[in-house]
Amino acid sequence: MQTQEPIQEKNKDITSDQINIKYATGRRKKSIARVWLKRGSGNITVNGKKMVDYFKSENHQMVVSRPLGLLKKEREFDIKCTVKGGGLSGQVGALIHGISRALVEFEPSFKTMLKKDKLTTRDSRTVERKKYGHKKARRSFQFSKR
Repeated sequence: MQTQEPIQEKNKDITSDQINIKYATGRRKKSIARVWLKRGSGNITVNGKKMVDYFKSENHQMVVSRPLGLLKKEREFDIKCTVKGGGLSGQVGALIHGISRALVEFEPSFKTMLKKDKLTTRDSRTVERKKYGHKKARRSFQFSKR
């Protein structure tokens, strides 16, 4: 009987955290981003580093903060995310998708604004596979008539 009481208390703590923290996944090319969103001061951490340290390019930094910029909520949410797979541009695309999905879970009224800029839909374009008899996906070997 004593072991059941602490378990119930732990469950109460978990449910209160789930109300404050929203989780979403984003995907782009081969990259997968896991995003946790909560109210805060606007800190964005990627794989345990600050976003500025992880994405050195200013273009990537602007694109990651784009969903928050559209909603004018840059300083209202703390974002913690882990990204794996693919290159930097694929990871940025996965992060945008994950952040916008988490924002929609947090407040469903954000969906109309984010959907206008196509941030909630997954970009399904990937690299076309190489075909046999070709040098690359579509590039053929050089043809010599004589």
